[in-house]
Amino acid sequence: MRTDPLKRIRKRLETNEEKIKALSDAQKPRTDRPIIHIGKTEIGIKKAVIKPDLTSETVLTDSTWSYVEIFLKQDNTSNAKEAAFFWEQARNFFEATKNLSLVAAPLTTYYCFLNATKALLYYKGVPFNLKHGVSGKRTDGHFLLQNEEITLKPKGVLSALCNYLGEPVKNNEKAYTLKDVFYNMSFIHRAFQLTFQSPSHPDLFVPITRPRFVFDKFRKVGWFEAQLEKEHSTKRVLGNITGFGVDKKYDNNKFYTIRRNKTFKWECRNNKPTVDSLVDFNRYHLKIRKQLRTIYGPNNLWYIKRSNLANHLINRNNLVLIYATMHRLSEMARYEPNGLKKHLEKNHSWLLTEFIQKAGQQFIDEISSEITGKDFRTTGFRD
Repeated sequence: MRTDPLKRIRKRLETNEEKIKALSDAQKPRTDRPIIHIGKTEIGIKKAVIKPDLTSETVLTDSTWSYVEIFLKQDNTSNAKEAAFFWEQARNFFEATKNLSLVAAPLTTYYCFLNATKALLYYKGVPFNLKHGVSGKRTDGHFLLQNEEITLKPKGVLSALCNYLGEPVKNNEKAYTLKDVFYNMSFIHRAFQLTFQSPSHPDLFVPITRPRFVFDKFRKVGWFEAQLEKEHSTKRVLGNITGFGVDKKYDNNKFYTIRRNKTFKWECRNNKPTVDSLVDFNRYHLKIRKQLRTIYGPNNLWYIKRSNLANHLINRNNLVLIYATMHRLSEMARYEPNGLKKHLEKNHSWLLTEFIQKAGQQFIDEISSEITGKDFRTTGFRD
């Protein structure tokens, strides 16, 4: 049976119209989605996990020590005064560490972390037991990171920090090996990968650029959006990031623009969001912030932590892992310095050295944000 000539003509016209529309769409400039604002302030992802100061600008300073000290002293409450005392103690231990060897440094660094954590807990009004909240041991005589274990305790300073972060410690908390803990720290992850080149420990952190919150004014919803670097813009990497997909509004040929699938309510007129919108956004920020990791440095470096691995993952905040690890190293520095020295002579020496040297700045940068709600960056640099 012959096809109706009119139908053939209509089909060709429809095909041509589709091609013309596709060409027209390809020539249109692809504009970014609108970024959410409160007043005149653009709202981005913040370092503080709990109660970030959403509308504050990034604080440019070469020392968060002085800024936090002034911040606490300007708050004329008993909690702030108590916190200021422990913050000063933490700073003294931090300064003392600068003149110590790698074998001795963990001891004073740990007491810096202990006092800085107490400053946070006092200021936020979080009750805590005076115990350290963590213990450690070596499972056999070999000086390997997988033989060094740390266990979080349900009482103590570290336990209170976990409660503050919404990660309470269970009564029968399983032990973590230092090897797994190091694997879960973004700021030494490159050193870990170069030390342990193993398929059982694939890249855990996916670097992102331009992290931002955008919205659709017609649907009255917003969501988190970011870009993957060109070398990471592959289907394999995308498949490793749970809860994200490519935003088809963008070109995505040179690099992927990804978005979190879940949204938050965002009803806003003249950059004045409703109360319900702000409440929903704060819940959303907390959830997405727990998926992200940041690295202290002159620029804003953000990473999405993968959650699709069956082994070696630890679902704990960076502050908790750094604190617990430094406690174990401080035990060795105090009671078994020769053992710590042996670790520093093994093939994981560089990884351990990187941690001891960088953990102080990383911890203080993150806990400064938790105390003040603000983001910090060193002066003299531009993104």
